[in-house]
Amino acid sequence: MNRKSLPLILAALATLPGLWLRLSGAVLSPPPAALLSGLAILGASFLLLWACDVAQMDIPQTLALAVVALIAVLPEYAVDMYFTWQAGKHPGSSYAHYAIANMTGANRLLIGVAWTSIAAIHWFKTGRRVFLNQDQRTEVLFLGLATAYAFFIPIKGSLAWYDGLVFIAIYAWYIRLASQRPCEDCELEGPAELIGALPKDRRRLATIALFLFAAGVILASAELFSENLVASGKVFGINEFLLVQWLAPIASEAPEFIVAIMFVLRGQAAVAMGSLLSSKLNQWTLLVGMIPGVYGLASGGFAHPLPLGPYQLHELFLTAAQSLLGVALLASLSLGPGAAMLLFCMFAGQLVGQQVLESLNLTLPALPWGSGTDGVHQLFSAGYVALFLVVVWMKRRDVWELRKGTRVVQRIM
Repeated sequence: MNRKSLPLILAALATLPGLWLRLSGAVLSPPPAALLSGLAILGASFLLLWACDVAQMDIPQTLALAVVALIAVLPEYAVDMYFTWQAGKHPGSSYAHYAIANMTGANRLLIGVAWTSIAAIHWFKTGRRVFLNQDQRTEVLFLGLATAYAFFIPIKGSLAWYDGLVFIAIYAWYIRLASQRPCEDCELEGPAELIGALPKDRRRLATIALFLFAAGVILASAELFSENLVASGKVFGINEFLLVQWLAPIASEAPEFIVAIMFVLRGQAAVAMGSLLSSKLNQWTLLVGMIPGVYGLASGGFAHPLPLGPYQLHELFLTAAQSLLGVALLASLSLGPGAAMLLFCMFAGQLVGQQVLESLNLTLPALPWGSGTDGVHQLFSAGYVALFLVVVWMKRRDVWELRKGTRVVQRIM
């Protein structure tokens, strides 16, 4: 057996138990059902990533990174859209809270853990900062645009259909620019190299087959994984909101994170960071933008936006504030160990602080714009915004240069 084909076979085999569980209609208790369906999603995610790597041979690399980021987080989309659809079908249920939890958790994990890990690994390996390519200024710019608009959601207290249109339009504009960049040579390794070595027609057929199979497995497993994850929380006495917010995104985004680590270990830190930056951008635009549309279709109309309580609004504000700081730190198109440590400490501090207060049944004093029940959110949101102002002043020239992000294509061509 070719050693390059072994990961491909193992990933495909990992999808079979979950696929069997779905197709056979067998009933298992929630924990093993969540495990099998989660493994199916994990295996399918690896298949998607290898297919996307091969696709770089036929489309511009920057567009390929955007497509990789989009398809690689298909598990995240499937889970979040399932919760959103159920929220529309069952008004007043907890599904709307789960949809927001899954989306905010995925976004905060990308910046607080994935970005910082890439910067840390690269620094320990080379002693240098991660430097992005000049054309990746486009991603930073559009992430900033999406973040600026995202603040309107918690301020006005709703996520309506027109908000979705704005987010989708931002992503469409970005994709239009990315698609005009020239193709670049790409180095494939492992299963992707094996597929890429096939004759052109067979390569494309194999790539399409991987896309279709993996996407089918993910869509088939999303409901099982989502429902059994929530049910497992109830079985073990764990807050299901926390499981949906943190465990589900970790499971669905693990393959992308692993591939990014492989890139940085190969000395391609810019590619690794670029893929995670594209992932953050599409989740913060397309994923958020699809939520009100899916909710409207499920509920039978767009007159009423997705119901958001104070806790969910604070979650959104905190996620936007973290993104704001991330954009400011990347304005210089680099990320060093100090900035990475700052992002990680803020992420971990909010998470740990919230759990400690909840376990002790304590609350922080109410801040001017909210109650004390989720004071940790408000405290760290204020901290992110304050740090953003400091960083933006220190990097004001770099921030001003971000406006060139829409002109990168013309300069390259």
